[in-house]
Order: sequence, then structure tokens, then C-alpha cells
Amino acid sequence: MSPDPIIRPERDEDHVAIGNVISAAFAGKPYADGDEAELVEKLRRANALSVSLVAELQGAVVGQVAFSPAQESGGAPGWYGLGPVAVLPDHQGVGIGSRLIRAGLKRITELGAHGCILVGDPGYYTRFGFVQSPSHAPAAEPAEFFMVKPLGHEQPRGQFTFHGAFYGTV
Repeated sequence: MSPDPIIRPERDEDHVAIGNVISAAFAGKPYADGDEAELVEKLRRANALSVSLVAELQGAVVGQVAFSPAQESGGAPGWYGLGPVAVLPDHQGVGIGSRLIRAGLKRITELGAHGCILVGDPGYYTRFGFVQSPSHAPAAEPAEFFMVKPLGHEQPRGQFTFHGAFYGTV
């Protein structure tokens, strides 16, 4: 059994490794656009990578999760988008992604987040308290996979949009 990874904020020297992890994790996946690593770089350049955590195992980055600002049309501030989350294929299925997501949710809660949104597999993300919310889905996203997780008393009122980097507008 391998040791538990260290979950920590990304550092400048991690950027290449993060790109490699994301590319490897999404390679050949039918739901991947192939631009996931580029998305993280765009968020970073736009100063919109609110939280980026890595999983380090024996000195190597084996996983990463990103959180960026999201907009809610009802005007509620403090919402974040989760994604991408990636773990090297050889390290998948042992809980590293779950640890990254939980640590990231804790971090955005500490930042005063009202909630988090994502597009993903409901079978996976419900374990973290996300619920399907097709009526709040951005127009450009598949509503059946849109999920929200309020982190306080604030409930979503309108449609969401992810940061412009998701849509190529930055």
C-alpha cells in the first residue's frame, strides 16, 4: 500500500507537472475536450485560479484540483467552479481525487464561499454533497450533469456561468 499523498497548494515549479498530470488523466476520455491542461493555464494567467491544490507522493505531483470564480445570474457572490480535477492514471481509484476535492472545498469555505458548481458525473460527485441542478446550468453546459453544492445558507437563484477561461473569452 502506498503512503498517503501530501495535499498542498500548487507552487510555480509545479506548473509543468500539473499540465502533465491533467493531460495524462484526460487522455482518450470521451468527455474530455483535450484542452483541460490549457484551461488551468488560462485560469492561472487570468489570475482566476482561486484555489489550486496538488497531491504529492514521494516528491512527485500525482494529482491536482482547481477552483475558480463562478457567476450566478441572481447576483449572489462567492460561488466557485470546481474543475478540472485530475489524478495520474496509475494512481486513480485510491482516493487521491476525493482528498483533493475535500481539501479544496474546505479551502473555498475558508475563503467565504457560498457554494460550488461543476459539470460532472452525479454518481461520483454526490458523495461530496453535490446535487444535480439542471435549472441552474449555464447555457453552454449539459444540464443533466450540472451540479451545485451550497456551502452555507445561500441557495442558487439563477443560472450560473463559469469563468470566461472555460469559454475562451479570456
